Order: sequence, then structure tokens, then C-alpha cells
Amino acid sequence: MDGFYFTLLAVLLAGIGGRDQVLVANLTRVQGARPAVLVLALAISIATASFAAWAAITVAPLLGPLARQFFVAMALVFAGGESLLIRPRRSLREPTMSLGALAFAVLAFQLIDAARFLIFAMAIATGGPILAGIAGAVGGAVLVAAGWMAPDVFAERWVGIARRVIGAVLLAFGLWLAWSVLAQN
Repeated sequence: MDGFYFTLLAVLLAGIGGRDQVLVANLTRVQGARPAVLVLALAISIATASFAAWAAITVAPLLGPLARQFFVAMALVFAGGESLLIRPRRSLREPTMSLGALAFAVLAFQLIDAARFLIFAMAIATGGPILAGIAGAVGGAVLVAAGWMAPDVFAERWVGIARRVIGAVLLAFGLWLAWSVLAQN
């Protein structure tokens, strides 16, 4: 059960100010609180968390103990790098009412975002991919729902700063873990 809570906390922290959350917040600010936007973002968050957990279920049996630790380290490095290097756009130039375009954008953002990398890493690290997937789905849903319910918050400067600080911590921890695994070899 600890894996559930650690994954949930990691996803919530890493997802603050994520591209998916900011996109939902921007659309809500421009178009109003459309329930279809929320439902679509929630469904995609659940699907991408499930995919990350499934990927961990598929990959974990192929790895030995040190390889698992190194894989987790690389996922943390990718999550930190994504949080530091890729910044969401704070404003929309040409907002569209298309739910298809929104679905494509949210799916593309979430497939390579820090939160999904962390779900994958925690599923491998804890050996509980189902609980990690559920925690990731809950965390992802909370994040996009927060963007939908309080869109003005995610336009504030502190959100970007918090995202970069969390990204730096993830990157540093991932590099430390990778170094410690390599030192054991």
C-alpha cells in the first residue's frame, strides 16, 4: 500500500504545472468550464496511467535487480528533465472548440510527461504495478480536474517555479540513483 501513496504523492508533485494541466486550464479560462473537456481529460489521464503501469508489468520481468534500479533511475532522470526543459504555453493563440484536437494534445503531452514516467518508475520500484497505476490515474485525474476547476491559478508564476524546483529534485535523485547502481557494478 505504501507504493500507492508514494506514487500518488509523486504524480501530484510532478504534475503541478504540467502541459496537460495548463492546457485544460487555458481552455477553461478561454471557453468556460465545459464538462466535456473535463471528462475527456479525465479519461485520457486514466488511460495513460494504465498504459504506464502496463509498460512496467511488461518490462519488469525482463530486468534483474540492478537493471530495475537503473531503469527507475532513468525514468526519474527523464521525469526531471521533462519538468525542467519543457515548459507549457501559458496562453492560447487560437483556441479551438474541437474535443478531438484536445484529446490528441492531452494524449501527446501525457505520454511523455513526468507524471507518467514516475508511474512507470514506481510500478517497477515497488513491484506493485496495479497499485501504482491506480495511484497514477487518481493523481492524473486530480491534476487535470484542478486545472479545470481553478484555471487562473495555473497562469501564475509560482506554478512554473514549483515545477522547475520539483524537476531539479527528480533529476538530482535520478542521477544519484543511477550513479549508485553503476558503482555497484
